[in-house]
Amino acid sequence: MIEPVHDSRTEQAAEFEKMAQGSSSGDSQHNNSDSERQGVPVAQLQRQNYNAKLANPLAGYDYRQLEDMGAEFARRYNMGDESDIDAFRQGAAIAKDPFRWDEYQGLSEADREILEKEFKSKWQQPRLMYLVVVICSVCAAVQGMDLDETVVNGAQIFYSRQFGIADPTNKRSTWLLGLTNSAPYLCCAILGCWLTVPFNHWFGRRGTIFITCLISSVTCFWQAFTNTWWHMFIARFCLGLGIGPKSATVPIYAAESTPPAIRGALVMQWQMWTAFGIMLGYVADLALYKVPSHGSVHGLNWRLMMGSAMLPAVFVCCVIFMLPESPRWYMSKGKYAKAYKAMSRLRYTKVQAARDIFYIHTLLEAESHVKLGHSKLVELVKVPRNRRAMLGSEIVMFMQQFCGVNVIAYYSSAIFLEAGFTEIAALSASLGFGIINFLFALPAVYTIDTFGRRNLLLTTFPFMSLFLFFTGFSFWIPGKTARVGCIALGIYLFGIVYSPGEGPVPFTYSAEAYPLYVRSYGMSLATATTWFFNFVLSITWPSLLAAFKPQGAFSWYAVWNIIGFFLVLLFLPETKGKTLEELDQVFNVPTRVHAAYGLRQIPYFFNRYILRRNVKPEQLYEREDQDQGAVEKNGPSPLELKSEEKRS
Repeated sequence: MIEPVHDSRTEQAAEFEKMAQGSSSGDSQHNNSDSERQGVPVAQLQRQNYNAKLANPLAGYDYRQLEDMGAEFARRYNMGDESDIDAFRQGAAIAKDPFRWDEYQGLSEADREILEKEFKSKWQQPRLMYLVVVICSVCAAVQGMDLDETVVNGAQIFYSRQFGIADPTNKRSTWLLGLTNSAPYLCCAILGCWLTVPFNHWFGRRGTIFITCLISSVTCFWQAFTNTWWHMFIARFCLGLGIGPKSATVPIYAAESTPPAIRGALVMQWQMWTAFGIMLGYVADLALYKVPSHGSVHGLNWRLMMGSAMLPAVFVCCVIFMLPESPRWYMSKGKYAKAYKAMSRLRYTKVQAARDIFYIHTLLEAESHVKLGHSKLVELVKVPRNRRAMLGSEIVMFMQQFCGVNVIAYYSSAIFLEAGFTEIAALSASLGFGIINFLFALPAVYTIDTFGRRNLLLTTFPFMSLFLFFTGFSFWIPGKTARVGCIALGIYLFGIVYSPGEGPVPFTYSAEAYPLYVRSYGMSLATATTWFFNFVLSITWPSLLAAFKPQGAFSWYAVWNIIGFFLVLLFLPETKGKTLEELDQVFNVPTRVHAAYGLRQIPYFFNRYILRRNVKPEQLYEREDQDQGAVEKNGPSPLELKSEEKRS
């Protein structure tokens, strides 16, 4: 019984080795000649092979081979008794395609019933899984309060005066106020983001979440006891140490712990609950506004505002170790038995746990054999397919900041005061923006997969530009009532169109655009980009407002939304509903070809939606099997000829 199992494992390892090292010399000559005829470099075909293998490393095995591989895996790592070995035998078989489990005949009726519920009633999960969802949601709310720091939105009205940096006509004051407010993002961009890998390596997912939430809670408490701008700057700079690792680790922990059926929805909920945390920050500002100073404690209201952001973080610190560690992290450390035990706590049956553990193991095995001969960072820039994905990711990450949303998130109370609001009215109006930002983030779970990432951005960027122009020009309205009403309306309308567009799209797009073998590097770059420009926006807004006045400052970001529209139109391919192989096809289209396609969409849109003519949209991409049939029948398309010419 052991021999065929050993053969299956050897066959799997040999296939991974073959994928990494290339095929034999005869095969290489054959592939080279094929590549020359098709105009596709051998290196590109090899990378596509890597991507396909990482997309499904179990493709090509039959159920008998998978059963033997699963049983041998369970014995090799001492997973348990015979019932556990049987679970791995069945789990390995259905791991090949979890969504087609019903084609495998080796399951019991009880297991079939559970698996059917997993996909048909996807939110019917074990109780511990609901706790994972709750903790991830609270972590997102922590990010919303101490990352987006909406509590500082109201608190700065008071501490800027107390610290002597409130004079908008004094350049030193405006720059110091911006520097103080932007300190966490400066730390995150230059230090915090780069702690993610070592923290996760040393402390695991749970430990990293605990440490970063502890840092957040301590620094939020620390901010409440500052008495000078430089002391506040130091406290807020240290807050950044908890921002970067937490923002990267929590989605990873969620993805590694949840079953495939709810994984995507949980990732989307990160943005929604971050918006909820932003709203909570506004609530804290308004609730604590009238707290009077007490004795020698001056500014008790703003101190309580800053300190209130620690509460969600403290809750996470108290309960995070009630959850199991990430099974994938255990496996990366060679602790397979602990990984299986942790996964069993997060699934109804052993078969489900064995399925996911075996698949993770196979994927890690495939990743360990991917050797390209040079750095993955070099691959990110040098390979055209990866470079185009990086271009698209960097565009949406940059525009998430320069669309102007965080100007409102951080400074809306000051903006409303500039418009003539009273302090309490300014805080109330800011809360209105927070509520809108949260409520209109809810439909994004549906719209992002229905309308597509690119279409959402092309639709919302013009409206965001229009509403920022409207907000800025409203400062010229002479009557106070009309002026404050129009300014609030413009900001609220901006929030409505931002929440389903530039809100959820950037992180979703960046996570799926890169091929698996460089995805972690691409996401690190994307995260660092958004934090760096977050810092730039935060530090420059007070001085920009003083120099350009509200009309010019809002118009500045309105123009950037117009620029963002054309950047998306020309350089951002659509990724909605595409497999990894199809994404390779999408990002292999030369940049100039996609830019020309984007320009041709302008007259199409005008004819279709303005003149109401019955014109069909141009199809830039076709599915791989359809492309192959078309090539065999009609020869390569003009697009393919252009792509081949560009690659060669």
